[in-house]
Amino acid sequence: MSINDDRVKLPINANPVVVHEPSRFNQGGQADSYSFARDTMLNGTAEAAVYNSKKLEDAVHEMGLKLKHHEENIIFLKAQKNGLDNSILDMQVTLGKYQTASESGSENEELSHVRNVEETLEHILIHEKSAAGIWCQLKHHHGTQASHLPLMKDVVGIVSMLGNVDDDNLSRLLSDYLGLETMLAIVCKTCDGIKALETYDKEGHINKTLGLHGLGASIGRPLDDRFLVICLEKLRPYPDDFIADDPQRRLYILKPRLPNGESPPGFLGFAVNMVNIDSVNLYCATSTGYGLRETLFYNLFSRLHVYKTREDMLQALPCIRHGAISLDGGMIKHDGLFSLGKREIDVKFPKSSGRSNMPQNYFEIKRQIKEMKWKKERAVEDMQREQALLERARSNFDIKKQEYLKFLAQSSTYATQQNFRSEGST
Repeated sequence: MSINDDRVKLPINANPVVVHEPSRFNQGGQADSYSFARDTMLNGTAEAAVYNSKKLEDAVHEMGLKLKHHEENIIFLKAQKNGLDNSILDMQVTLGKYQTASESGSENEELSHVRNVEETLEHILIHEKSAAGIWCQLKHHHGTQASHLPLMKDVVGIVSMLGNVDDDNLSRLLSDYLGLETMLAIVCKTCDGIKALETYDKEGHINKTLGLHGLGASIGRPLDDRFLVICLEKLRPYPDDFIADDPQRRLYILKPRLPNGESPPGFLGFAVNMVNIDSVNLYCATSTGYGLRETLFYNLFSRLHVYKTREDMLQALPCIRHGAISLDGGMIKHDGLFSLGKREIDVKFPKSSGRSNMPQNYFEIKRQIKEMKWKKERAVEDMQREQALLERARSNFDIKKQEYLKFLAQSSTYATQQNFRSEGST
């Protein structure tokens, strides 16, 4: 809002105010403009009058700047809100296209995934006297209530149930690589969870009435064999970055290079990134904020390579340091240790529902829409605050401007009267 910068020239014999009597103040505590102007003329010099006029003018100018500041803020916030509305609409249209394209087969894929999970569970339950079998029995019969038991509340799950794989053949190969004992391992968040699973008497013997042993005995499935328990908080997490904008938070691992600098033919990727993890365990499986991929699966697979064929795998030997597998059954446990023959593991990772085949940016777009909606809400709230501040600033500006103009008018009138009287007396 522009302010008139033209200033009224006061007569040189105008006098400024020095003090104000209480009777000359209005109800708002401000001096009456005429009295203020009159006292200014009577008690001071022309320079002081100009000074007081400048002081009022500066106050009006400052209020005008505040008013303009709030107006500009509202214009900016409105533009921001409109931009967010347009972006949200565009992204929702994009999501709609993805959803329509996948809608026809999604139901069958989901049913297939459920059947695969049930199949994995059935194969675990075949090992009825294993720790994993006892744990799954408890979960199967008591559902979510089982997780509230002191014995189970720290357990994340069984290795074979904590991920799924897109390809059934790859699932068998990864399960074979890990072995049955690891596939049946129980995963706990903390060391306290391990202590709850197995307790000891004063002589150091296992107390068969408590923990998982007591649970097995109570259902007629005594636990006598050793079993693996993995403690997430004791695992060293992957130290580097994730792949940018990847909804599955896959690990950013440099691709292998042969001595000639080329990527080995037939290399498909790293096993740790080929396991899909549900959203619950993707981000915060531990109290320190690490997910299952960078803790559990990174420690199980490390930088295990996956190749199309044995021939591809053998050609890539110079750059294999942490083992490799091929889709036709080849396996290198680690540098120099080859696993020959064939073994079938009944407990394997379930096949995924196919949702991971959705474009990678699908989930990123959903996240961005949520973030934009939050920003839009903040912009609307800021706009409401700025509007209230604008109304208050406009009211204060109008009052101060009227006071300033009235002061100038009264000062000019009083100065003219004084000049007329001076001329008449001479």
